Amino acid sequence: MYSFAQRGDIRVVDEPLYGHYLRVSGADHPGRNEVLAALNCDGDEVMRGLIRAQAERPAKRLFIKHMAHHLIDIDLDFVLQTCNVFLIRDPHEMLPSLTIQVPDARLADTGLERQWRLFSDLLDSGQQPAILDSRQLLLDPRGVLHKLCEHIDLDYSDAMLHWPAGPRAEDGVWAPHWYHAVHQSTGFAAYEPKSDFPDHLEPLLAECSPWYERLFEQSIRATNNGD
Repeated sequence: MYSFAQRGDIRVVDEPLYGHYLRVSGADHPGRNEVLAALNCDGDEVMRGLIRAQAERPAKRLFIKHMAHHLIDIDLDFVLQTCNVFLIRDPHEMLPSLTIQVPDARLADTGLERQWRLFSDLLDSGQQPAILDSRQLLLDPRGVLHKLCEHIDLDYSDAMLHWPAGPRAEDGVWAPHWYHAVHQSTGFAAYEPKSDFPDHLEPLLAECSPWYERLFEQSIRATNNGD
């Protein structure tokens, strides 16, 4: 989101369905009450409003950041009207980070199975969604973003590689709980593999890995990825 927000031809919206997800799932996330109070928690109404507003002012393309696990108990017809890009991260690296804020995380909290099923449904509908893998993106930000922009019919811009440190006006009220690292960043950091993995997360890793591998097979690759 921060990368696309640097473009003058893009406006961004941060996780507009977070309130809907917390309402229908009952999930106890950090800042839950603040999120529920800040957002419209009727997900169908939220998406109808965003699609309608974009149709009324199409001068800029709209970038909507969703979390796959937020897409529950909602009419998903809107994804047939949008250009869809999936961002994935190796669960070996993602799970230790996720479980800091969601200690009892399960497969559904990772969104990986949801991403694969939604990706497959979009393929069946005739779409060709793009998949970005975080490792590939960090290994070759310029190259991977070039390929992504070509895939979604958008001119690439080097402006996407850097952003000012600190929060953005578009950040959701949950930013103090989740965005510490991105607020310290000014661009895509060099990839650094993580070696240690908690033993207690091994069962969840085993659940996540098959879904991740399916998605990774379809992802945009770095030109020189070190494999």
